[in-house]
Amino acid sequence: MPPVSAILIRSVLREVLRWYAAGLALFLVLQLADILSTTVGLLLGYDATPLEALTAFGAFAPTILNRALVLAVPFAVLLAFGRLQGDSELKAMFAAGGRPLGLVWPLALPFVLVGLVAFVNAGYVVPAGLDRWDRAWYGIYGTTPPPPTQDNYPYAPPGALFYAGRVRNDSGGPVAQLDGVLVQRGEETVTAQSGTWDTAGRTWTVTDAWITRPGEDPRQVRGPLVFPQRDTLSPPQPPANKVSTPRLRERLGSANLSPAQRRDDTFQLAARVADPLTPVVFALAAGALGLLIRNRAAAFAAVLVFIVVFYVLWTTVPQLARAGAVAPTLAAWLPNLVFLLFAALSAWRLR
Repeated sequence: MPPVSAILIRSVLREVLRWYAAGLALFLVLQLADILSTTVGLLLGYDATPLEALTAFGAFAPTILNRALVLAVPFAVLLAFGRLQGDSELKAMFAAGGRPLGLVWPLALPFVLVGLVAFVNAGYVVPAGLDRWDRAWYGIYGTTPPPPTQDNYPYAPPGALFYAGRVRNDSGGPVAQLDGVLVQRGEETVTAQSGTWDTAGRTWTVTDAWITRPGEDPRQVRGPLVFPQRDTLSPPQPPANKVSTPRLRERLGSANLSPAQRRDDTFQLAARVADPLTPVVFALAAGALGLLIRNRAAAFAAVLVFIVVFYVLWTTVPQLARAGAVAPTLAAWLPNLVFLLFAALSAWRLR
């Protein structure tokens, strides 16, 4: 016959997993309804076929799934404990020899599997899905994807500086368009509104440029000016959220990233480890809190507070990391650290 503690843990897990299944379905439906409400008008307005609509929603489904996998955890744990508290079942468990914290830590075990699913989904399936989502909408709009562009392009060979506010390769050929051009060689500075980059001839060409030298008034040159430029034209890097985890690690090893791109990639890579651990952290924090609440109404209110606090943190830290206000890795782990601290304080109250 199994010990009493094993029977009590099994009973709690069964109750939590039953609520988790309901919460997972609820959050999937709520998110799908939100997407439908914002996109169905566009689908009808552009006469999208059912296949195009299904392709678009199917591409976004992995992102919806990962959110639901996480948000359903506090919903399940808090409502399960609220029900057990309301029906005095927890009191009976404690009277039978169950220890409060002994009912909390086993909650993390099933959500380790949830975290593994979220890890694979976030690192491999979601990035490809977000790319398909964008391409699906270009098909619905009847347009082609915009040409590759790179903003704030710099190149600094010895004794010179080449800068363009934007590099556009509309045709995909060897010649790119330059906007907002600055070329500095020695003490001479050349600026122009636009120009071209011939990657085959390895030259920059500008027209109607202004030349500035120390001690002289700026003068405009109407004809074309040609400058040798030895850099290679590489396609712009896709956003970090559309890059798989192995490719993201490879990209971070490159020296061609700007500081902002490096911060964004570092945050995204760290978040793909931190976010899948959130279900486990939530299970511990919500379990400790669930033992402190006394009825179903308090449990429901706790679910709302739990989700709102997490959502505020989760949506704020990427901006802080991107701006350099917080180290990217710390920003990715900050929501989990906050809830781990909360779990520790709640556990201290239960001891």
